[in-house]
Amino acid sequence: MLILALDSSALPASAALLEDDKILSEFYINTKQTHSQTLMPMVGAVLKLSQKTLDDLSCIAVSAGPGSFTGVRIGVSCVKGLAMTRNIPCVSVSTLRAMAENARGMTGIVCAVMDARVGQVYNALFKVDGDHIERLCADRALPIAELYEECKAYGENLLLVGDGAALCYKTFAELGAKVLQPQLQFQRASGVAFAAREKMDNGETVTPDALMPVYLRLPQAERELKKKNEMKTEG
Repeated sequence: MLILALDSSALPASAALLEDDKILSEFYINTKQTHSQTLMPMVGAVLKLSQKTLDDLSCIAVSAGPGSFTGVRIGVSCVKGLAMTRNIPCVSVSTLRAMAENARGMTGIVCAVMDARVGQVYNALFKVDGDHIERLCADRALPIAELYEECKAYGENLLLVGDGAALCYKTFAELGAKVLQPQLQFQRASGVAFAAREKMDNGETVTPDALMPVYLRLPQAERELKKKNEMKTEG
């Protein structure tokens, strides 16, 4: 099984190639370059340096959300474009589920958090025990204070991961929560690949046409338009 995986759901971007249970290659960049500039060159590099081609792939996986609206769209569009030329099966991976892979081999409750602005975070909770990762709740967008109340029960077993980890730690520190080491904090394509392998084993692939971004909230422009329309209706 050979999986090409991409992630561009937040500021970092990455591409990885997974063969069975081995990462053959991975490129990761965390700069202010736009993902439209970096993703395709990274895809070309991981394939070329691993001496693989698109024809060798079993599937292409992508973190389809939640995350940056623009970043998620770019990642999904890249995968659709690559897959359509050869009708390669695709796998849609939750960004938060992929982030839980960073804690594989540990023991505790993974609190995957991404800064969703407006006082909220995108979040999901996972129970990790060595190589076993169990989802405890669906992906959601919620206020940090609400997440804090929910996580009180986990205390020192709580492991924070994601670009919202530092933001939450200011509130969660008194619970004994821990932030994963810097090299494990952010989502990356290798995590997408391992999560996609599990979905492939369960037959959870989609056609390139069916692959779509997954948003937990409307984009800001749509939220503002909806609010204006509601105010006009009330008036």
